[in-house]
Amino acid sequence: MYGVCGCCGALRPRYKRLVDNIFPEDPEDGLVKTNMEKLTFYALSAPEKLDRIGAYLSERLIRDVGRHRYGYVCIAMEALDQLLMACHCQSINLFVESFLKMVAKLLESEKPNLQILGTNSFVKFANIEEDTPSYHRSYDFFVSRFSEMCHSSHDDLEIKTKIRMSGIKGLQGVVRKTVNDELQANIWDPQHMDKIVPSLLFNLQHVEEAESRSPSPLQAPEKEKENPAELAERCLRELLGRAAFGNIKNAIKPVLIHLDNHCLWEPKVFAIRCFKIIMYSIQPQHSHLVIQQLLSHLDANSRSAATVRAGIVEVLSEAAVIAATGSVGPTVLEMFNTLLRQLRLSIDYALTGSYDGALSLGTKIIKEHEERMFQEAVIKTIGSFASTLPTYQRSEVILFIMSKVPLPSLHHPVETGRTGENRNRLTQIMLLKSLLQVSTGFQCNNMTSALPSNFLDRLLSTALMEDAEIRLFVLEILISFIDRHGNRHKFSTISTLSDISVLKLKVDKCSRQDTVFMKKHSQQLYRHIYLSCKEETNIQKHYEALYGLLALISIELANEEVVVDLIRLVLAVQDVAQVNEENLPAYNRCALYALGAAYLNLISQLTTVPAFCQHIHEVIETRKKEAPYMLPEDVFVERPRLSQNLDGVVIEFLFRQSKISEVLGGSGYNSDRLCLPYIPQLTDEDRLSKRKSIGETISLQVEVESRNSPEKEERVPAEEITYETLKKAIVDSVAVEEQERERRRQVVEKFQKAPFEEIAAHCGARASLLQSKLNQIFEITIRPPPSPSGTITAAYGQPQNHSIPVYEMKFPDLCVY
Repeated sequence: MYGVCGCCGALRPRYKRLVDNIFPEDPEDGLVKTNMEKLTFYALSAPEKLDRIGAYLSERLIRDVGRHRYGYVCIAMEALDQLLMACHCQSINLFVESFLKMVAKLLESEKPNLQILGTNSFVKFANIEEDTPSYHRSYDFFVSRFSEMCHSSHDDLEIKTKIRMSGIKGLQGVVRKTVNDELQANIWDPQHMDKIVPSLLFNLQHVEEAESRSPSPLQAPEKEKENPAELAERCLRELLGRAAFGNIKNAIKPVLIHLDNHCLWEPKVFAIRCFKIIMYSIQPQHSHLVIQQLLSHLDANSRSAATVRAGIVEVLSEAAVIAATGSVGPTVLEMFNTLLRQLRLSIDYALTGSYDGALSLGTKIIKEHEERMFQEAVIKTIGSFASTLPTYQRSEVILFIMSKVPLPSLHHPVETGRTGENRNRLTQIMLLKSLLQVSTGFQCNNMTSALPSNFLDRLLSTALMEDAEIRLFVLEILISFIDRHGNRHKFSTISTLSDISVLKLKVDKCSRQDTVFMKKHSQQLYRHIYLSCKEETNIQKHYEALYGLLALISIELANEEVVVDLIRLVLAVQDVAQVNEENLPAYNRCALYALGAAYLNLISQLTTVPAFCQHIHEVIETRKKEAPYMLPEDVFVERPRLSQNLDGVVIEFLFRQSKISEVLGGSGYNSDRLCLPYIPQLTDEDRLSKRKSIGETISLQVEVESRNSPEKEERVPAEEITYETLKKAIVDSVAVEEQERERRRQVVEKFQKAPFEEIAAHCGARASLLQSKLNQIFEITIRPPPSPSGTITAAYGQPQNHSIPVYEMKFPDLCVY
């Protein structure tokens, strides 16, 4: 009976008759609008029929697709779209199921037009906010199908572009539909992100790399004809902008994998563009999560080619600069620690020539120039990121980097042997380069905060190294810290200007904090400047750095006492060139004379004492006429004009300490201090720095005197301490430390594993020994002192000590002060 009713139109259910009426006889006439309005009204009036309407429409659409009646397919989809837009009742879920079934049928078709039609309907559906939640709906098929469409390789370029754009729009619709609905399938799961993100990147990377694009999330007005790259970028920005804290990792990991699989780290243009999009799209407080992902990826690629690692570091640099404007948090030191670790690994790779430290048949040979490129990229990244940090974080980074510099000290042993020495030297140079990058442009009003004691001590210890390149880095780092008014470039060349006003120096009065800093550290600074001047391996850059350092101290940190000490220091440097106990070459001696002339010319004009300026000017004029090889204009040039006979320098060519003391003393300066020649104090730091010059030029004579009684004196022969003796003492001290460490380990192991009775017996014996020693001490303490004149014999022929009051005792002359 039911089948008979189906054949007769009048007996068919009303919803079927209404659905049939929306289809015209000729599909080119389009949807019958009046009948569509009736169907919509019926669906709103009887929402319980909505699921049947959807099922019937789906049945007709599947039949029309199979019969290739694509005109009726378009009409059916248009009707479905209108019903979806109009109906928001509770029973719409079943209707949506039919709708999605029909969309899936279209997407499965091989016809591009049907795929595009289904995608457009899905996008309209994605923009609808449903009133009722769905607990069982799945979008796995749509994610897979839309991702496949994003990779379309159709022969026709125009059709391929349309299919790819439809795929991108479909993914965008899936994201919009599911991202904010907790009851829907979690689109952030790796199984979905691993399809969505690479599909977007695939279309994004086809944009021409030469085209300059703004990384700002603000979109320009849409072009008349949009391309897949622009649409993919907009979709990626929307996706990342909706990412919550816990979803960032799943969204970033596919990006890293895609860049790895397609070898896009080098050239790094596309990788940098991708992460600029990411950093500008996510919420600022999530930036550090992206940085952490990049750091982890860099660690994971520690054994990859240097070009790959350099690309990751460049991307990290760009991302970190953007992240620093937001919130980086605890990632700061983690980032620097990772970069420094990669720097050390790169040094090892360059020295050994392989990633595993030993060459074999299957080992990949490392190109040294590529590792050097990677190291420069790391240093650049360290500097660019540090420049964006606030002062307090920058200070922590500076201390952190300095703590990693291997120094020859008892607390920071360095590797021995040729390979170890090379590794130590390269590590020192790279870390000091990084420190120089961080210190450039560092602004801190308080020098005590900028150069704390623990940092300054380690930095100046490095200044005593034999390596000329390391010493130059230390001088440049000090200049970067001290220069707070941008005067550094004005002293890049050494000269004796007759009027320094042309330099337009920015000079401020020395603050109280700077005065305290100089009282504490000035002698330490002077000593290292003095020792640096005496180095035989100095070149023109060293003297220029020394001149800049002296000049900047005079401008930034100088008070009356500092000026006096700096003049004494420079006069002592002049004496080094004149006496030449170090056997310096002619160039070094002429350079020291020229350095002294340039600095005294500067300081005399800064102090504005006419008599002082006149004396300096007279000596300089005399040198210009008779000894130009003692002035910077003839020494610090490409082809210096030197004199080989510097032993007979007449007094008219020299700046005289007595004359300077006289003229400055009359102007209120401490003339007594000016008369004292500067003599640096040598400390343990020189011994620990392993400088050969100290071990070879300093010979200490130590005399140990011991007296057993006032009547008998014995003198121990003098012991000569040479470089070999000092070296042996250092080695012995290291051996003693090893023995002490082993002894402590044995004691701890004994107390952990020995039986309780044995430990108790051992402690009891120690206590008895301690008590006996205390008894001896008490006995000595309470016994009356002996008589200074000897002993007296008491009765019974036994000697007896006689106590004499202290005020009656006669002490030897040596005890009288």
